[in-house]
Amino acid sequence: MQIQITNLTKVYPGAGAPALDGLDLEIRHGTFGLLGPNGAGKTTLIKILSTQMSPTSGQVSVDGWDLQQQRLEVRRRLGYLPQHFGAYAQLSAAEFLDYMGRLSGLQQRRQRQERVDGALRDVGLYDDRNRRTGTFSGGMRRRLGIAQAILAEPEFLIVDEPTVGLDPQERIRFRSILGRLGQDRAILISTHIVGDLSSTCDDIGILREGKLVFHGPPAELVRQAIGKTWRFETDDSAFEALSRQFHLVNVAVEEKRMDLRFVGDASPPAGAEAVAPNLEDAYIYFMGEGAPGSLGEEREIHA
Repeated sequence: MQIQITNLTKVYPGAGAPALDGLDLEIRHGTFGLLGPNGAGKTTLIKILSTQMSPTSGQVSVDGWDLQQQRLEVRRRLGYLPQHFGAYAQLSAAEFLDYMGRLSGLQQRRQRQERVDGALRDVGLYDDRNRRTGTFSGGMRRRLGIAQAILAEPEFLIVDEPTVGLDPQERIRFRSILGRLGQDRAILISTHIVGDLSSTCDDIGILREGKLVFHGPPAELVRQAIGKTWRFETDDSAFEALSRQFHLVNVAVEEKRMDLRFVGDASPPAGAEAVAPNLEDAYIYFMGEGAPGSLGEEREIHA
């Protein structure tokens, strides 16, 4: 599976700047993570890749099939879980998936039943197949969304903000499911939660203002923050000064003490402990390079 994106541009009428600006990107077999702040162009890219929107210019091909000229062929290879997924509350999980299977062209009852059962097992909902979806938790509904997205056994799966609103246990479960599914297909995960990608993706891209500013393995991004990541215990008196000099990653407060984790190029205060960066540290450092609170100068890095 290969998704080739070439010089992709999208300009909305009346907008001052393009939502996507000459984007070049290649996505292959496995799990690809798409990061970026709000307004970076992630939603626009997903809408184009999922055939909901046409670009202003540029080209997308999915295993050689042109997205614009051969949309039906692309859709046959595509599964999609939107950020806001809804099911018919009065139907059981099995009934809902059976209905979605018929809509997707699975007309043979036996084949459809096998696909429904297989999808429910893949997402850990087989034992709940006869429960009404209206009784499902948020995590169960997201897993049901993945089940409907893989019913037709797509070669390319797009998942938008998969763990928003989920508790930590469901978030871990969902990441595990996506990791398994990525062994057999190409998956694009779009998110602003860096932790969603740290354990599942071998390849990530970062969008900013419609441009691809990083593309490579997570380890390459993490290397950007080596020697730039610190931990420091302080109180309110030093907090404001540190927040002006560095980009805060995490603040843990206990009584009057603050345990800070931060990244930046400035010399750390006396007593600060250098720590090994993780992907979240690296993302914040990369996107915040320059004065704290700003995005700094755009920088291209390709691994």
